Amino acid sequence: QVQLVESGGGLVQAGGSLRLTCAASGGTFSTYAMGWFRQAPGKAREFVATIRASGGVTYYRDSVKGRFAISRDNAKNTVYLQMSSLKAEDSAVYYCAARRSWYDSSRADDYTYWGQGTQVTVSS
Repeated sequence: QVQLVESGGGLVQAGGSLRLTCAASGGTFSTYAMGWFRQAPGKAREFVATIRASGGVTYYRDSVKGRFAISRDNAKNTVYLQMSSLKAEDSAVYYCAARRSWYDSSRADDYTYWGQGTQVTVSS
């Protein structure tokens, strides 16, 4: 059983930056692909970014490409989401997820373990 705990959310002005952190425990972190998803009020959960277990491959939704960067430190059992040039439409609860596979995925159904989420609010 893998436990995931997100942190780093908060209130930021448009154009600002935040770094989200997801700390994992209870499993072999280096064998799990990781993903970040988000959900705004009244909207479906959507994919944001994913990274392969090795950390060598990443993939992003189009609207965050060039602004967000996912990374991981397998020695620290941690995955990060660096968010820059934030926009009001980035406001949402951000969730970290772990997939029992070497390979990354943009599908929420492919992920087994989820964190409790961290709120990101971008004021315009």
